[in-house]
Amino acid sequence: MEWEPGYREWAPPPELAGSVTCLWTQVAPPGGGRATLVLPDACSDLIWQSGRGPFVAGPDTGAWSSALPAGTVLAGVRLRPGAGGPALGLPLSALLDQRVDASDLGTGLGDRLARSLGPALPPAAALRLLASELRRLVLENPADPLVTEAARLLGRPRAQAGDVAARLGVGERQLLRRCRAAAGYGPATLRRVLRFRRFVARVDAGEGLPGSPDLARLAADTGYADQAHLTHECVRLAGVPPAALTVERRSAAA
Repeated sequence: MEWEPGYREWAPPPELAGSVTCLWTQVAPPGGGRATLVLPDACSDLIWQSGRGPFVAGPDTGAWSSALPAGTVLAGVRLRPGAGGPALGLPLSALLDQRVDASDLGTGLGDRLARSLGPALPPAAALRLLASELRRLVLENPADPLVTEAARLLGRPRAQAGDVAARLGVGERQLLRRCRAAAGYGPATLRRVLRFRRFVARVDAGEGLPGSPDLARLAADTGYADQAHLTHECVRLAGVPPAALTVERRSAAA
């Protein structure tokens, strides 16, 4: 594996695909990384950082700016909605909008990660150990199947939390409790974040280009009531309106 500056993703092994979205690495260039806008994606990540060691990035309800010191290396595993709580062995709502060092999790898992994934490890060894640990975790503690299915259904345009609960054969209070424990969010917030990610995915695919963004069409296609609704939610979740986010995403990809 080459450890060149930039961000890269790899598909997980097939047996982990139900819990893991991807394995990923990020290397800051020698001059230091530019600040990037990290957007909510309904996932949680277990990350090793050179000079810091392992930490958990909980699910976000808003954007945050990340800038890495020159030469910093990150190796991570991204857990799907519904997988983070079971894998980490604690309610994921406790990590909402937080980055917590493994040693501060207060669990046996956190202590074990802190011991095995020291900050001075070679990056390749850190990624290998991280992947091995996650394989053990998700095979022994798989994603909550009800929350996994709820996330799939809530990821559809026009989905409603009450309808999803009825389709899954559970009460809304039970769905709320299970979603908070396994995914960090209640179903209403999970739906909002997944809808926003549909919009971001369309932007990243090249739609809504600067100069001629068809935001009204993108809003309708991704499940928003109208363009004003998209704008409100984009500002709430990304901190900037859709046109500005489009420019930022295209600039970052260039």
